[in-house]
Amino acid sequence: MIVSTHGLTKRYGTFTALDNCNTEVASQEVFGLLGPNGAGKTTLLRLLLGFLQPTDGRAQIGGFDCSSHSIQVRQRVAYLPGEARLYRRMKGADVLQFFAQMRPGGNLAKSRRLAQHLDLDLRRRVASMSTGMRQKLAITITLAHEAEVYILDEPTANLDPNVRRSVMEMVREKRQEGRSVLISSHVLSEMEESCDRVVILRHGKLVHTQVMSQLRQRHQIHATVNGQLAPVPQDLVDRIQLTVQGQQVQIDTQGDLADLMGWIAGQPLTELSVQRCGLSTIYEQYHSAEAAL
Repeated sequence: MIVSTHGLTKRYGTFTALDNCNTEVASQEVFGLLGPNGAGKTTLLRLLLGFLQPTDGRAQIGGFDCSSHSIQVRQRVAYLPGEARLYRRMKGADVLQFFAQMRPGGNLAKSRRLAQHLDLDLRRRVASMSTGMRQKLAITITLAHEAEVYILDEPTANLDPNVRRSVMEMVREKRQEGRSVLISSHVLSEMEESCDRVVILRHGKLVHTQVMSQLRQRHQIHATVNGQLAPVPQDLVDRIQLTVQGQQVQIDTQGDLADLMGWIAGQPLTELSVQRCGLSTIYEQYHSAEAAL
């Protein structure tokens, strides 16, 4: 695993920002962090980069301890902070040149290609750029760098939908190049389309890990019942969860629908609808108003 954490904890006095976090990121994987503000996402990212010292536990990137060997870690990482600060008096083109020359692995030609792909006007000074333009400039700087691991904190914030799609395409290209990407976001649709796995954080705790390929096999069926349902066949019992409230039936299932639909066809059901479970379904289990109580 290129990234790993073991019991990683960060406390500020009596407040626990991250609590006993255990997770791993594989090589050539897009790994997502989900959770509202204050869930611990940024704290986790800053611990990985060595910007914060853990209260307990440890983290490693590329075999190096993130606390005691933070320089070696950052040599292998390209980081996009949630609020990137850029030199406001410099023009966009000069900012790209500065960062390309500052670090080994910088590639000015690639930076310019990415900026063109994002339709970024490099003639403007940073101070005169909109928030979205500055975000595109920061993304360009980060993704143009040749790194083993890319850590992106809310990369598509303040971007319009077309640019969001372009950025997530770039993220997927990094995976195809053999890189690993650790990304935090509030946009569930982006994470669902681009991530191989996501973890959900709540109040500093890692409460759920979801393999996206498995989620895509989950479905939810809603129907109205007009009669008595037959017992669920034994071979389906472990695959479905059946909920009946009055005349409303909900069936949660994972895997091939063929066998299940054969049983459903013989039931007194009407107004049948089948939906693939999205990431929002899982997320709401932990962050709905009811779960927060």
